[in-house]
This record gives sequence, structure tokens and C-alpha cells, in this order.
Amino acid sequence: MVMREAVLSTNSHQVSTFNGKQTTLFGALTLFFDFAPAILYFTYMKRLLPIGIQDFSKIRERGFVYVDKTTRIHELITGSGEPFFLSRPRRFGKSLLCSTLGAIFEGRRELFGEMAGRPALAINSLDWEWKKHPVIRIDLNAGDYANEGLDALRAVLSYQLKFEAEKQGVTLDDTNHANQFAGLIQKSCDKAGERTVVIIDEYDKPLLETINNPAAHEKIKSALKGFYGVLKSSDPYLRFLLLTGVTKFSQVSVFSDLNHLDDLTLDPCYADLCGITQEELERDFGPEIDGILGETGRSREEYMDGLRQYYNGYRFSKKPLKVYNPFGLLNHFKKGGEFSPYWYDTGTPTFLVKLIAEQKINIFNLTNMQVGYADFRQYDVENMRAEPVLYQSGYLTIVDYDDEDGAFTLDYPNIEVRASFAKSLLDRYLQAPSNTLKALIFELPKALRNGNIVEVMNLIRQYLASIPYDIIEKTENYYRTAIHLIFTMLGLGCRSEVRIADGRIDTLVETKNYVYCFKFKLDKTADEALAQIDTKEYLLPWTGSGKKLFKVGVNFDSEKRNIGEWKYIDVLP
Repeated sequence: MVMREAVLSTNSHQVSTFNGKQTTLFGALTLFFDFAPAILYFTYMKRLLPIGIQDFSKIRERGFVYVDKTTRIHELITGSGEPFFLSRPRRFGKSLLCSTLGAIFEGRRELFGEMAGRPALAINSLDWEWKKHPVIRIDLNAGDYANEGLDALRAVLSYQLKFEAEKQGVTLDDTNHANQFAGLIQKSCDKAGERTVVIIDEYDKPLLETINNPAAHEKIKSALKGFYGVLKSSDPYLRFLLLTGVTKFSQVSVFSDLNHLDDLTLDPCYADLCGITQEELERDFGPEIDGILGETGRSREEYMDGLRQYYNGYRFSKKPLKVYNPFGLLNHFKKGGEFSPYWYDTGTPTFLVKLIAEQKINIFNLTNMQVGYADFRQYDVENMRAEPVLYQSGYLTIVDYDDEDGAFTLDYPNIEVRASFAKSLLDRYLQAPSNTLKALIFELPKALRNGNIVEVMNLIRQYLASIPYDIIEKTENYYRTAIHLIFTMLGLGCRSEVRIADGRIDTLVETKNYVYCFKFKLDKTADEALAQIDTKEYLLPWTGSGKKLFKVGVNFDSEKRNIGEWKYIDVLP
């Protein structure tokens, strides 16, 4: 607060107050260098952050902050010339990429030079023809497909095709959307004397929104298959083609006629085409970072580590390059450094939670899923698997790749997704009242950080007592899952089914000063659980770590539907 007073004093007309003393305007200004970080905080608030803005020309003309991806785009458009497909999670910059490509192919070089006080973009100095091509952009993001089905798709296509035809100055002679699309591509090419560029954004939105309505889904899939099928036969008229979406529906579906597309989704060359790298973060958001540091008093190392843990971690190829979620990062800066699940809150993964439950996937295995290249392409209503769906939707990401067997390991990308997704699973599995959950959220982390194991267990017992009795399963796995989700939701560094040399720990929670090892039993005794911790020497790897160790034996009582008996032994460092 002292720093904020110093900054506000520079806005006074003649006399300001700083720490209770009066000073002249000149005197207040001399405080600049002492309080530069705080001043930067107020300066960066004036910078325009493009949250939700997907129009490249608007970003450039109005001076919004833009992370320059044009070097990578240049590589794409000057390479093989293949038609391309790119899958990325929602709100990762796909639409902005499409808008940028459209501006490039329309020859709008002025948007890439110095504008609104911003420097020229990289492509401006690279070898590019800047020739004007007719650009057709189809965006299927609009439309209430879930409620209106095929009628919504027809309405969206009718509007989009009419708009694009007017833009290109051509007429559409047919009433069939596929025929109109084919005519639009050919006529645009003929009129301009240059081959046409086609960019289709959110190609899969109608399919995703009807995935729980098989009848509507099949009708939309059939219509889109015919519509997209036009693209292959139109190849002689096309200069460039890109389809983007969240998922890639399998070859037997809408992609059966698009097997000529070059899939960039796992291509190491374009792993950072969407998202923000660490280098880009530090290069383009220095004022935001410095301002937050000045306002909060955090150390740079601590704050940057917090950003990485909360918003970074997305990896889109076997190349070990990670990127930040742009939407979460920009909102974090706009809110003055508040860590919150901005991206996760924009979409509830109800369908994914249901899919996990239906396929009886072990929740503990979500942190160590093994998949191959082929698994990423298995996305269809008739052949739905949770692993590729979770990856393509952004709830899991690649954390490792084994060259020998070509296997990818999937895990949560960061704290935002890990904690928020655990809460969604918790709501599905336990259905406890929200007021009980709030108490848990506020009190449990504090108790764990303070080494108050008695308070920890009391809070968990209170929470379990609030679960409706008729949904509780009288199995040890049910209770272990509940405890795992509680700790994971709170971002407490929880690991379950931890493999060590002589066995497997049920649940392990590690804080700065404490390590908690939990062993669970059902309708047995807490002593039996403690004995197993000692016999298997579960905590041996943490001996000598300098942390206080807690061995916690817990017995669940199936009749009481809660923790019955529990005991602990603490081991001083």
C-alpha cells in the first residue's frame, strides 16, 4: 500500500501526501526510481490486452498487445503448400491464427508494419510476395447446434456462404450448400485471377455440440462430409487450405474425403503456433510482470514459478516445448496478478466427466496415461475413447515421449486444470453441498501447511458426512478416490498409488515442511494400516529430507459411511 500511495501522489496538482508527509509535485516525481515497479503496475493497466479478440486487423489497428507468430506462419505458407489441419484446445488462438492468415493472403501488408506505436512484425522483413488472393473464411463457431441440430448448421452455412460470395463479388447459382461452396471457390479464383485461399475455423463445433444426440449428430456429420468433400475436388483452384478445430474425427467420418490434409496437430515444427512460450511471455509482457511484482512485493523467481505452475505446461508434440494458455495468462494480467482458473471456467467438461464414469477409467491413472499416435485419431461417436478426448480438449497434455516404442505419456498440464478438473469429478462422484466444500477449500490447505493432522482429518470427516448416503459405494476404492480428489482439487501436490521399491502408497501429500503418507483400510483397523506403512517402509525415500513425516492409518467404516478409526505417528526431521 505504501507503493500505491507513492504512485497516486504523482497525479496531484501541487501537494501530495506520502507516508503522512506533504511533498511538492516535483518531490513526488523524484520518487519514481524508488517506486518504479509500482508505477509500472499502473502503466501496464493501460496496455490493451486482446482478451477474446480474434480479429487480427483490430488488434493491430487499435494497438493491442500481439504475440508475434508470423515467423512460424511464414514457414507454414512458404513450405510444402499442402492443405493443412490443426487441432488445438478451445481459446488457444486458433481463430486469431485464421484471421492473421487471411490478412496475409489478402496482401494487407500495412497491418504488419509499424502500427499504433507497435513495431513491425517479423514477416514484414521476410521474403513474401504480398500478392492479393481471394480469401474465403468459414467460421462454424456460431449456431445453436445442440438445440436446433441440422437446421442450425444450414442457417450458419447459408449466411456464411452468402457473406463470402458478396465479399468476392460473385453470385451463387445453386441452393445446395456443397455445390454453392464449390462454385464460390472456382468463381472467386476465376474473377481474381489468383487461386483461392480457404480457411475453415471450428470445423467440428456442430459435431461436438450434438455428440449426446446421436440422431442430430449423424445428420450433421453427413451434411458436413459432403460440404468438406468439395475441398478435395477444388484443389486446382486452391492456393492454401486450413481447417482448425478441437478434435479430429476419424477417417471413417467427415475426414474420409479429406485424407490429403497435412495434420499439424503433433508436428514439432508448429508446436508453438498457438499458445505462448516462456520466451514470448518474458519478451512481450515485461510491463505486466514488473507491475505485478511491484504491486505484490513478490520475488521475480517466486512469481515466474507460480505462472509456470498455474498456466504453462501444454505440449503438442514429442518435442519438449511447453506453452502457456493465452486466455488464462491474459486474464491473469488483466486482474492484476490474480491466480484463477479463467480458461477452465469458460467451459464445463460435463461430457468428459460422464465419459470417464461410463468407461470406468481409474481416476488415479489420469496422471499417467500411455497412448500412441493412432490413439490421437480415435475420436468418433462409435469409437469414443477418453484418452484422446481429454488430450484434444486440453484437460490432459503430453508430458513425455518414448522414442523406442513411440508412446506418449499424458498428464494434467498445470495446477489450473488439475485442481479444477478434480473439482468437477468431485461434484460428479460425491455431490456434497457447496457450503461444506467451501469450508474444506479454505481450511484444509492451511491445516496441512501447519502440520495440524487432527484438523485435517476432522475436516475430511465433516465433508464425507455431508455426502448423500445413497450415492456412497461401500468400497475401499470409493473412499480412496474421494480423498484423492479432495487433495487434488486443492492443488496440494497430491499423488495416489505412488509406486516405490517395496509397494505402492495409497496417497501422499507433500508441502513445504511436511510429508503425509496415508494408508487406507475398509472395515479393518487403523493399526493394520500403520503397520503396513512401517513394514513396507513407505516413507524411506523421504527420510533425511528435512521435513516432518506423518504416517496416517485410516480405516473407513462401511456402516457409518465415513472414517471410523484413524491414527498417526509423526517422525521429526
